[in-house]
Amino acid sequence: MPYTLIPTTLGTCGLAWQGTAVARFSLPGATDAEAVQRVAQGGKFVPETEAPAWVRALVARVRRHLAGDLQDFSDVPLEAAHASAFQHGVYRLTLAIPAGSTRSYGAIAAALGAGPAGARAVGVALATNPWPLLVPCHRVVSARGTMTGFSAPGGIRTKTRLLAIEGAELISE
Repeated sequence: MPYTLIPTTLGTCGLAWQGTAVARFSLPGATDAEAVQRVAQGGKFVPETEAPAWVRALVARVRRHLAGDLQDFSDVPLEAAHASAFQHGVYRLTLAIPAGSTRSYGAIAAALGAGPAGARAVGVALATNPWPLLVPCHRVVSARGTMTGFSAPGGIRTKTRLLAIEGAELISE
């Protein structure tokens, strides 16, 4: 599976694709090697300039978003054959959260008919989200609106940085 690296204002992201869909996306880690480890998985590196046109266009949108020119990634084709029906539902609802807004894990669970106890399952689905930023799991927060676990590189610090770029109201404990 081909992949490319995306230098951005926050660090190096990674993007792997299969056919005409994004298979994996990685937010910046401490090093470029972390981005490679998260997306490569035995694939072949393709320089951005040699990537398909749709990949180059998406790379430009990622850079713009992380520089503060907010983008809606809900039109990006995602390779999601591995996801369960519940995960598809969680990802669909998460994609609908506008930049600068947040929703709680419980609200997403309720919208899926899972009730308050389903909030933990929503958290698990988002922790395994292979497309952070594109499926904006950073916009999902605790019931009190505070920052909680974030499995992408940098953890809550990255989540907070992404929300700040988007102009979201941030609440700390």
